[in-house]
Amino acid sequence: MSDAHTADEGRAPRRVLVVMAHPDDVDYGAAGTVARWTAAGHDVRYCVVTDGDAGAEDPETDRAALAATRRGEQRDAAAVVGVKDVTFLGYPDGRVETGLALRRDVARVIRRCRPDLVLTHSPDRDLVHVKASHPDHRAVGSAVLDAVYPDARNPCAFPELLHQDGLAAWTVPEVWVRGGPVTNHHVDVTDTFHLKMTAIRAHVSQGGQSAEFEETMRARLAALARDAGLPDGRLCEAYLRIDTR
Repeated sequence: MSDAHTADEGRAPRRVLVVMAHPDDVDYGAAGTVARWTAAGHDVRYCVVTDGDAGAEDPETDRAALAATRRGEQRDAAAVVGVKDVTFLGYPDGRVETGLALRRDVARVIRRCRPDLVLTHSPDRDLVHVKASHPDHRAVGSAVLDAVYPDARNPCAFPELLHQDGLAAWTVPEVWVRGGPVTNHHVDVTDTFHLKMTAIRAHVSQGGQSAEFEETMRARLAALARDAGLPDGRLCEAYLRIDTR
């Protein structure tokens, strides 16, 4: 069973940074939680590593145009759940690799935003739900955890962040990861499910518009709620919550 079922509404306002691989990843995975955070006064910001320019069925698609479309869709989806700050790193969709460049870029965003909590993908493959384990997801999750520890907090790591960008070291005390094989924390999103679905539907270029899809998503979150021991009729999103102090 989860260690908690709330989105920490009772805490003093905190800064949250969500780092995801593609436009729409946060909405499918965590928009219900984000909506609860922003409603409670927490400052939530997004960092999206790619522009999602490989998210098309037609290989002749104008990828630059699709990237611009997907950026706009993500900004629209963010606004639905109360997020105004969206950063895009512009890495190539489908070819993200964990490495020093990505670690540095994520550490830069962490030092700029100075979050109390970072939410990202799991770096671990889920062999039951393989779509959550897209290679870009796992690469981003691994890079984010490396950026949290040790890069962002180590004043000697990536000295250009301090000397050129003026960004001092910052320690992130808590990370939530989603899409992995293990969870220990569930957030009841029953009351924000409608906002989650509206955010998903903002990604017009990617589908997710049908009533059947909404029922599929509802069933998925209801199953997570049952696993967490919540009453019938509740919906939740699930994470692995990690103390990174």
